[in-house]
Amino acid sequence: MIVTRFAPSPTGHLHLGHAYSALFAFEAAKEADGRFLLRIEDIDLGRCRPEFVAAIFDDLAWLGLVWEKPVRRQSEHFAEYRAALERLEAEGLLYPCFCTRQAIAREIAVAGQAPHGPDGPAYPGICRRLSADERRARRDAGLPYALRLDVGLALARTGTLSWHDRRLGRMTADPTPFGDVVLGRKDIPASYHLAVTLDDHLQGVTLVTRGEDLAPATPIHRLLQALLGLNTPEYHHHPLLAGPNGKRLAKRDRAQTLASLRQAGESPASLRGRIESALDGIVQSTD
Repeated sequence: MIVTRFAPSPTGHLHLGHAYSALFAFEAAKEADGRFLLRIEDIDLGRCRPEFVAAIFDDLAWLGLVWEKPVRRQSEHFAEYRAALERLEAEGLLYPCFCTRQAIAREIAVAGQAPHGPDGPAYPGICRRLSADERRARRDAGLPYALRLDVGLALARTGTLSWHDRRLGRMTADPTPFGDVVLGRKDIPASYHLAVTLDDHLQGVTLVTRGEDLAPATPIHRLLQALLGLNTPEYHHHPLLAGPNGKRLAKRDRAQTLASLRQAGESPASLRGRIESALDGIVQSTD
């Protein structure tokens, strides 16, 4: 059975691009007589707001989407993420990183040009070289830290990994350009990479549909699946909707929200038509 999901973060109101992603996942499940799940990705406790969660429910119901209940909220599952972190750390695959952003920037500048990953410049491995005694002393002193995955060591354990993307075909995982990614912090036992990968497994998601901007993160997710013994779903990274200026729609750019469109009298049917027209423009521009 096909199981899809739409997993927004409640840090603002949904816009036209979110509507497309939600409809894409919903229709993929509906066409296969499958299941459609809604997940609230709210591990960022400082930026997520209850009013945005309520708005997500209202917007998706207005679009005509129906999802299974209860809705999984990441903020209610920190214990599960912590258990996964503890397992990886016990296997020697994580190390604490005490670097500030400034220290990382200085190291990268000294090292010359560095590869860029899904979260910006790849971490140059400063704290990977610390001794076990030094790590212990810094943690005992109460210093803030992040837990990073030793990607080189992890790949030596798993070997070559791959997955299938319905749009891109068979893909081979190469997470090394992204460096040792953060999987958790002292105060928050999860990152996007860890939480989304574990959630998809625990919820039985078989088809991950999401924007093509998240395709570069998939090698990290595939590596975590192998390390933690999780299921590997099929993927479909769809094109992103763009605004009149050609830039992809984003909350930070104040893209037109679904709430404002509803208040202006737009109907779900006309909204779907606008999405289809925008997608036609994307296809034509790439022909």
